[in-house]
Amino acid sequence: MVRVAVLGFCALLGLAACKGGDDYDGPVETRVSSQNANDARVAKEVFGYIPTASSQPSQSFGGYARGCQAGAVQLPETGPTWQAMRLSRNRNWAQPQTVDFVQDLSRFAATLPGWEGLYVGDMSQPRGGPMLTGHASHQTGLDADIWMLPPQRLNLSRDERESLSSISMRRAGGAYTNSDWTEEHMRLLREAARDPRVARIFVFPGAKIDMCNWETGNRDWLRKVRPWHGHHYHFHVRLNCPAGAPGCEDQAPPPAGDGCADAQVWVDNILNPPPPDPNPAPPRGPLTMAQLPGQCAAVAAN
Repeated sequence: MVRVAVLGFCALLGLAACKGGDDYDGPVETRVSSQNANDARVAKEVFGYIPTASSQPSQSFGGYARGCQAGAVQLPETGPTWQAMRLSRNRNWAQPQTVDFVQDLSRFAATLPGWEGLYVGDMSQPRGGPMLTGHASHQTGLDADIWMLPPQRLNLSRDERESLSSISMRRAGGAYTNSDWTEEHMRLLREAARDPRVARIFVFPGAKIDMCNWETGNRDWLRKVRPWHGHHYHFHVRLNCPAGAPGCEDQAPPPAGDGCADAQVWVDNILNPPPPDPNPAPPRGPLTMAQLPGQCAAVAAN
């Protein structure tokens, strides 16, 4: 239902970019690498089965939904204030600054009443790139999903990390929060958004509206919190490209202002969906190696 509402909302506003995949919030460009121009291999079939990081210096190449990562670092499965979840996916890899950010945020989470730290969901594959299932983004080692479930303990077994589920914070299809949503969730999101390493945070529209109504002080951080479909079991943090990384492609900054009026439009369109686009664009096929940055062939091979 939410997906239909959002696609209708995108059609109403003429946002063809909404077809770009999960956590998108920006234009998709099709770039064919001159180095890989004839490589027709499906990229997810290349990157989705590589079990370890490349033996290269750490660097992100390309954009969040069309890229890869060299020299990734693995978030330790368990730390003093975090646990990585769904270990069978092998998606607890990222660039060093992302791992540092997650650990820093987990230490803050551990100061919140009722939180022992963080349960960390998907980050990236060992060499980034398109995934076999799930996300369209998370390709450059600069994205991380943080579970909404407040950890009560941080000694979960491997099997428990596969079977335990997060909890949903939404009601009315994401237009509003439910009784599990707390001030501690908002404090955690605010702490993440205030971090200068962070470019965007994706969360369901009702949560953004609650934060807009809750914040009575400096509202600058709200600009980074972006309403998006889904994202009621977790929130998604996206980091900026690090300084001095010429191969990494940032998104354009979020629009000026706190974004609260935009979030209200999302809510209104969930509650009263506009008609669907009568001429939807065909779905994008899987990315090929030719469509990734030229460096990604070397990342996959090394």
